[in-house]
Amino acid sequence: MNVPRLVVGGATSGVGKTSITCSIIHALRKRGYSVQPFKVGPDYIDPSYLSAAAGNTARNLDSWIMGDKAVMRSFVKNSTSDISIIEGVMGYYDGFSGASNFSSTHHVASILQTPSILVLDASRTARSIAATALGYTKFHRNSRIAGFILNKIGSKKHEMMCREALATLKIPILGCIPKNQSLSLESRHLGLIPATEQTEIRQKISKMSREISKFIDVDSIALIASKAPMLAYQKETKDKKPQITIAVALDKSFNFYYYDNFDALKRHGAKIEFFSPISDARPPPCSGLYIGGGFPEVLGQPLAKNQMMKKAIRELAEDSMPIYGECGGLMYLTKSIDYEKKKFQMVGLFDAQTSMEKKMVLNYTSGTAISDCVVATKSSQFFGHEFHYSELKSIPKDAKFAYKMTIGTGIKNKKDGLIEYNTLASYMHLYFARSRHASNFVKHCIKYSRR
Repeated sequence: MNVPRLVVGGATSGVGKTSITCSIIHALRKRGYSVQPFKVGPDYIDPSYLSAAAGNTARNLDSWIMGDKAVMRSFVKNSTSDISIIEGVMGYYDGFSGASNFSSTHHVASILQTPSILVLDASRTARSIAATALGYTKFHRNSRIAGFILNKIGSKKHEMMCREALATLKIPILGCIPKNQSLSLESRHLGLIPATEQTEIRQKISKMSREISKFIDVDSIALIASKAPMLAYQKETKDKKPQITIAVALDKSFNFYYYDNFDALKRHGAKIEFFSPISDARPPPCSGLYIGGGFPEVLGQPLAKNQMMKKAIRELAEDSMPIYGECGGLMYLTKSIDYEKKKFQMVGLFDAQTSMEKKMVLNYTSGTAISDCVVATKSSQFFGHEFHYSELKSIPKDAKFAYKMTIGTGIKNKKDGLIEYNTLASYMHLYFARSRHASNFVKHCIKYSRR
């Protein structure tokens, strides 16, 4: 199967991968190509920028959460545009541990047999940049690096010195981008601010991409992408006929989802309908709720003010409707969220308070289910990730948990997934297409609908 494709990796985090990837996508679209974006790693925010730039929904590729086969399957299934562009994560070889490149950008590039462009921060260096570049090309037997983009160039003289230094590597320089503070994206405590959240940010992405793309050799990039080797055809599984509806919270407060999760639910017979916990009075008619991650603390006031929605969700939970919440969804289902010296009253299904902390929790996760729940059966294994600044306080001693973590932090004492009625909410994010999470959830929803 012919899939023109390219990875945009970085020597380190913070070198400008997202801005440059958006700019490459912008330039390709200007030349008439349709582009399908992907993001390596368990990231929800960068994909929103890529989606805005491409006009197509970005998909995640993560070998730890998905497994190698699912990475290939999802990539091939979703690569229906002229070119697929994959933004990397962290440094090019950074992954699960320091001992191997597992789950790194390079690992995903290897799974997908894809050439890579490496973004280098050229500030504060000239000839020495060649040592960095040489290290990356020689560190692994097959680095897959097919070109470099130099970011934060100080002047024409600086650019010339960097080009002279890199000439001996005989790997093309595909862009030299001048240092410009306005060509960067705003950040928040979990990274960049989601593009879905502000019209101004989407406008800035467009302007930034237009400016940066002037300094990128997009024709050479398209040529490199076109020479990527053929991939094996991946057999697709047809969706079952919809049997139930699952309502998914999607607005400015909740928008961290793997879109492959929606596809997995559809394959097992679910129809997906979206609703807003901020502006709607209640969820649409459904047999299950899915409340993903996001920034409920930032939107605490409008969430707290929507008494009708909070009451409706609490009543549905008490009626034993299957409800699944992740991170932001967990926070929303607690009694309150403390943020910037304010307390916002939430749904109150779980007898605990959410407090924002200064310390970040960021881990891949794995472990075993210790209780049956809406997405897993007891003793089944799971793989996921956690990424948050909040912590649950005043958790009752008799609280029931679904998961015991072997890797990760969880909610308390290496346990995650609070259970109340037929509701499960955890800090951990799961990838539904790897295990039986989607089929389990749909089965619970069908059982509820037939009462």
